[in-house]
Amino acid sequence: MARILGVDIPRNKIIRVALQSLYGVGPKVSRDVLTKANVDLNMNSNELSEEEITAIRTILDSDAHIVEGDLRREVGLNIKRLKDLGSYRGLRHRRGLPVRGQRTHTNARTRKGKAVAIAGKKSVKSMK
Repeated sequence: MARILGVDIPRNKIIRVALQSLYGVGPKVSRDVLTKANVDLNMNSNELSEEEITAIRTILDSDAHIVEGDLRREVGLNIKRLKDLGSYRGLRHRRGLPVRGQRTHTNARTRKGKAVAIAGKKSVKSMK
């Protein structure tokens, strides 16, 4: 199992797909890195040699690709900056609501969490 930037690359997957398990590496970056490293795009991740793994590591480290910990830190700092400024987007982040203008009357369960029933509400029939 290859280890790149502190993450174990999945075994028995095509390398261009396996590289996408790194945070900040999508299909395009994966393809670009593998072509620069002269690695076959359809090669299995089990078949990588140590030289190829080293080449992939150096390209991801040296190029302008911000990945893994650095990217997570940068995104976190951007959100913290919005919160500190008190901008609308920062308030939405702080409250755990959708940030990009989606409706919240219905839906938005991913951001808001599981629906909570309102306790103590009784129907008219049960009051008689």
